Amino acid sequence: MEIAAAPHWQTVDFVSDLHLQEQEPASLAALARYLEQTPAQAVFILGDLFEVWVGDDTLQSEECFESSVAGLLRRASQRLSIFIMCGNRDFLMGSKLIAACGAQALEDPSVLQINSLRWLLTHGDALCLADTPYQAFRAKVRSVSWQRKFLSLPLAQRQESARQMRSESEQGKLRRAKVQAPYIDLDQDACLALLATHDARHMVHGHTHQPAMHDLDGVHQRWVLSDWDLHATPSRAQALRMTVADGSVRRVDLTGAVCPP
Repeated sequence: MEIAAAPHWQTVDFVSDLHLQEQEPASLAALARYLEQTPAQAVFILGDLFEVWVGDDTLQSEECFESSVAGLLRRASQRLSIFIMCGNRDFLMGSKLIAACGAQALEDPSVLQINSLRWLLTHGDALCLADTPYQAFRAKVRSVSWQRKFLSLPLAQRQESARQMRSESEQGKLRRAKVQAPYIDLDQDACLALLATHDARHMVHGHTHQPAMHDLDGVHQRWVLSDWDLHATPSRAQALRMTVADGSVRRVDLTGAVCPP
């Protein structure tokens, strides 16, 4: 999927890993402030907007938490363009949710063309090749047969299954943290191969929760987005902001702290 920047775009924002859930209202409040204040004409959400998504029938009423998130994005979409990519936690987002958000679905990966620059956008989890258990799980749950069977289950059962899977995932991260980093990083060779396939020099992704800029080989760069956790100490919430005129990027901290490059 390729997207060309609209002529009126002067500023573009990239965010990911908001992990919105009803139990953490501070993150939703931060999103509301951000959408109201951002000078961007386009916002790209690169996966894990929600902590978990078990099907678009989660939007059961206008009063539910998920509908309030969709309404917030839909109102913002009246003045800016919003693009949403599925992540590893909300890969079951469907057309009903995207429409409710007033957004455009973004394939993983996608290329954003801004002037002469091509930016490769991805959530990032598919490139964490060293995490072989996760890659096997990812292949299973992304299959049409698994998704059809899972979505046929009652909503309450799907929500309980999701809670169990999240619990197992967190336990796995704790076990890994004893011997290595809790998040396995993206494979550099795979990143370079994907960039070459799409004729791009710059990659933007989330998933690893380790915001940084990696120089891959002197020519190609990998920009990693921050996750959002307003309950952490210190709290975290960032956007990567691009100025269209010159292609420069900088991090904007949405918690009031000074943000490193």
